[in-house]
Order: sequence, then structure tokens, then C-alpha cells
Amino acid sequence: MQQATQLLKNLAQFSGTQTYYKHPLFSKFRYTDGVRYLAINAECYWLLEFIFGHQSNAKIRKTPFQVWKLVKNGDKATITIEDGNDNLVKTFKLNYTSFPLEEYTLWMIDGVLLLLNEY
Repeated sequence: MQQATQLLKNLAQFSGTQTYYKHPLFSKFRYTDGVRYLAINAECYWLLEFIFGHQSNAKIRKTPFQVWKLVKNGDKATITIEDGNDNLVKTFKLNYTSFPLEEYTLWMIDGVLLLLNEY
């Protein structure tokens, strides 16, 4: 797992994507090069599964532009989903996470998960 500062520096270099990836359990959804880099280097494929898995929630599914924010507090975390206009859609509490960043945001737009700088 990369150190947080190096990981953030490397993630900032992504702009757009050349390849869209499909998760084997959630082939309906896609993710970008930057998200793939995050999943590998932060060892957080669980986060992709979490986001894709919760698309079955009707309230989340009806939100075409989703802002997923993970905020750590020690080894616990809160994940919130907003609609892009600062309206809260749902909040989740994680009892444990090894995610290396204190805070990070991903966007899910029309079934594609991406980094903010890839938009």
C-alpha cells in the first residue's frame, strides 16, 4: 500500500481515462483508470464493491450524479452519498477501515465511477 502523500500525488495525475473497467460481480457498472489505480495502490477494491453493491438501494439508484465521500476517524470511517448539489442521499458508518487516506471523494455518474479530476 502506498503512503498517503505519494498516493494523492499519483492520483492527481489522472485526467480522463483510456480504459473503462468492469467489476466481475457488478458488470453493469464501469470504473476508470484512476479508480483502478486507487483500488490497487490503496488496496481498496472493497470500496468499489461497496459503491457498486449499494446501487441496488432505490434512493441511491435514482441519483444519476453521486458524490461518494469517505472520511476516516481513526480506524473507523463514514461514507456519505450526495447528489452533487450538497443534498445528502445516504450515510454509512464503517466500524473498521485500512483506507490510507483521511478523506477522499469519488463520483459515480450514470454508472461510471471516476476520480474528480477525471471528469
